[in-house]
Amino acid sequence: MTQETQSLDLKAVNAYLEANLTGFRGPIEATKFETGQSNPTFLLKAASGNYVLRRKPPGVLLKSAHAVDREFRVQKALADTDVPVAGMHLLCEDDDVIGSAFYIMDHVDGRNFSDPVMKGCDNDTRGAVIDEMNRVLAALHNVDINAVGLSDYGPPGNYLERQVGRWTKQYRASETQSVAQMDELIDALSSRLPPDDGQRGLVHGDYRIDNMIYDKNGPRCLAVLDWELSTLGHPFADLASVIMQWQMPMGSEGRGLAGADRQSLGLPSDQAFIERYCERRGLAGVPHFEVFLSFSFFRMAAIIQGVLKRALDGNASNPERAMQLGQYVPLFAKHGLEALGR
Repeated sequence: MTQETQSLDLKAVNAYLEANLTGFRGPIEATKFETGQSNPTFLLKAASGNYVLRRKPPGVLLKSAHAVDREFRVQKALADTDVPVAGMHLLCEDDDVIGSAFYIMDHVDGRNFSDPVMKGCDNDTRGAVIDEMNRVLAALHNVDINAVGLSDYGPPGNYLERQVGRWTKQYRASETQSVAQMDELIDALSSRLPPDDGQRGLVHGDYRIDNMIYDKNGPRCLAVLDWELSTLGHPFADLASVIMQWQMPMGSEGRGLAGADRQSLGLPSDQAFIERYCERRGLAGVPHFEVFLSFSFFRMAAIIQGVLKRALDGNASNPERAMQLGQYVPLFAKHGLEALGR
C-alpha cells in the first residue's frame, strides 16, 4: 500500500488552492472516503467551506485508466443540464503538486445509498428514489452532446465492439491468474455483438445507485458521481448496468436484489424499470438487451480484476476491500454467460 493513496500533502494542497481557487481560505483538513476503488477521493474541510479532491493514484497505471481530466470535463459540461452533478472548480494536471493529477469539486451534502434495498427507508421512499434514478438516466441519454461541447468526447463507430476490445485488453493487462469463465465469456460475447444501430450519446459507464447523492429529506438526486468510465456510446449499456447490479446477491458484498421480494419493498421489477425508461425517452423497446447485460457483467469483471491487480501492486485505494472484490471475477463472468443463455 502506498502512502500517497491514503493521505495527501496538505501543505501543497493548501498552497495550490490559495493560489488558484477564488474565495478559498485555509487551513484544510483532509479525510479519505473509504468507498471507491479507482481514484482516491478526499473530503477537504476549510474555513471557506468543504470541497472534494479526487486524484489519480500514484504508480504505474493501465493505459487510459483513472482519467480525472475526463471526469472533470464531463461534469463541468453537464452543469446546466437536467443531469445533476457537483460543481467543478479546478483541474490540476501538474504531477509535481501532489504526485499525480487531481481536481477539486464542491462537496455535495446529501445521502448515499450503498445498495438498492435502502435499509431503513419506507416503500414510498424506495420507489421514489428508484424512479428518480430512472429519470436521471433518461435525462443523461437525452443530453445534446453538441450543445454541451462533448461531440468529441468519444470515438465514432460500434460502441460495443470497441468496448469489448478495450476491456479485453485491460483485463489481459491486469490478469493475475487464468479464469476459465472469463475466457469463455470473451469469446461468447465477441460472437454475439449486434450490428451498430446508430444510437450514440453520453454514457456514464458505471451507473448505479451507490454512485449517486440524494437529498437528505427526499428522493431528489443532487449529483451523479464517478464519471471515470464516461464516454460517447450506446445508452443501453447504462441501462443494463442498473439491471446488472440488481441481479447480484443482496447485502454489503453483492449490493443487489437477487432473491428480494421487490413488491413488498416497493421496488420495481427489471421490466417495469426498463419500460419507464423507454417511456421517458420515447422508445418502443430495447433490442439485444441480453448482449448489453452480458457486456455489463464482463466489464465489471474486468474492472475488479484491475482493482485486484492494483492491490497486489500496492496502489489500491482501499487494499483490503480490493482483495475481497477481486475474488468475484469468476462470479461476474458466470453471470455474463448466463445473460447470453450459455
